[in-house]
Amino acid sequence: MDAPAPVESSQAASEATGARGQATWTELPAPVRLLLTNEFGQIALIAIFGAIFALGTPGFGSQFNLFTLGRTTAIDIMIGFSMMVVIVTGGLNLSVGAIGVCAAMTMGWLLERAGLPVPLAIAGALALGGALGAVNGVLIVRSGLHSFIITLATMSVFFGAMIFISRAQAFRNLPPEISAFGKMRLEGYVSPLLIVSVVVGLALSALYRLTPLGREMLAAGAKAAAAELSGVRVGRTYVICHILSGVLAGIAAIMLVSRTGAAIPSMAGDLGQDWLLPAFLGPVLGGTALAGGRVSVLGALLGSVLVSELTNGLLQYRIGEFWVQTWLGLLLLLAVLMDLARRSLLARIGSLAR
Repeated sequence: MDAPAPVESSQAASEATGARGQATWTELPAPVRLLLTNEFGQIALIAIFGAIFALGTPGFGSQFNLFTLGRTTAIDIMIGFSMMVVIVTGGLNLSVGAIGVCAAMTMGWLLERAGLPVPLAIAGALALGGALGAVNGVLIVRSGLHSFIITLATMSVFFGAMIFISRAQAFRNLPPEISAFGKMRLEGYVSPLLIVSVVVGLALSALYRLTPLGREMLAAGAKAAAAELSGVRVGRTYVICHILSGVLAGIAAIMLVSRTGAAIPSMAGDLGQDWLLPAFLGPVLGGTALAGGRVSVLGALLGSVLVSELTNGLLQYRIGEFWVQTWLGLLLLLAVLMDLARRSLLARIGSLAR
């Protein structure tokens, strides 16, 4: 999500080859296309690891663990969405965790100190998340600097300002309906938080598939210069993506507050860094291109499900938290390498078809 840069001739040739591969992709038989999709691979892995964990640990398939897994997965899905909507344009938002914590603390203050009703407090938290996202977007567009640099800086600024204003005090005396929603069970083990994430996923899918704005986001990510020549206001699109990212980070934070029953400054770790790994893992595993221009909302959702399942299952085996994080980091590296291999395969198919 940065200022358009000159494209090297080798990169242009690579993109042309990739385009031929994508065209040939539609000519493959439907079963072959299905087997080569990220989504099919993720569903297969979710089923395989689910069977392994269910057979290997007696508590994995219990109603309580499935409910706990669903709540954790719902939040991870939303965190992944908050990064996905920025990655789709070729950018990054390292401040998703900091924005989320700011939104959560704002909601806690509005409920506990200002005494506002729950709907107004939620609206205020989401508005702040969107406003902080807008700050990121405007700074990126106006400065022309890489989104990595801008959001790395604002991550510290947002988190530090929140700590200074709140004096690092948690808000624990929240209305009982907040935690009641997080503890609610449907059919014994389904969390309503998971339903919220699925509904948001459907809305994002409709955005990218059915609306001009969604197509502009994809166009800006695929090739900003060409999109600008086509009449797309690329800078405006970048800002909107960051606003949407901030709102989604706010939703994730509200869901986390509902799960814990309190708004705590450390809920996303120092500077919000605990959210970065799940923020990247879901979209990248799901097939969202880091270079921009390609998105899979379903893939991002399934990627977050897979990550949460692996984390839960490994902890059931009593593997230390450090090793869980190590395996997740390796999984992210593997996902990037698989994306490169997939592009290479499509390019090879395209070259063979000529």
